Amino acid sequence: MSKEQPIDDRSNGYEAVASDYMSRREQRHIGVATVRRWARSLRQGGVVLDLGCGHGLPLSQALLEDGFVIHAIDASPSMVAAFQQHLPRARVNCEAAEDSGFFGRQFDGILAWGLVFLLDEAAQRRLIRRAAGALNPGGRFLFTAPAQPCTWPDALTGRTSRSLGAEMYKALLADAHLVLAGEYTDEGDNHYYDAATV
Repeated sequence: MSKEQPIDDRSNGYEAVASDYMSRREQRHIGVATVRRWARSLRQGGVVLDLGCGHGLPLSQALLEDGFVIHAIDASPSMVAAFQQHLPRARVNCEAAEDSGFFGRQFDGILAWGLVFLLDEAAQRRLIRRAAGALNPGGRFLFTAPAQPCTWPDALTGRTSRSLGAEMYKALLADAHLVLAGEYTDEGDNHYYDAATV
């Protein structure tokens, strides 16, 4: 059962369930192999932005181990504090992805695992445009969302999650001057969109 959250909660309810999320996520390495395969398409030692990074385990940790420079953001103060403790070599800011100051610089890769579908449709559209604008030439944007248009209650917060569906995401990526390089499904049945700069 989700806890009451203030209306202006920028963490989409995840600050209230941070301990539960971190405990569950640390027990699972879902997505690590997929993200590592994607990262092989990036410049070796490049800079990756992890949007909605949580406490950094296991994805930011895996990318750091593979030699990437990690910048990360999450809107949950508890998760950001845990991230700093786990991964002191990475830079992390506590802010919402939708208005992050990290978009003032460029990245070789941007990862948004388990984030995009937490946002409303307008925020998803803005985030895709901003991610596209923050990629270096040859950069890649990898995010997860179901292939079919749908809504469902988040398992931890009870808040509504929404996928715009593969066709809409493809159109939004094209509008942002990104080309869909691939779609993948991991061992946890998470659906990935891998977009590259044109």
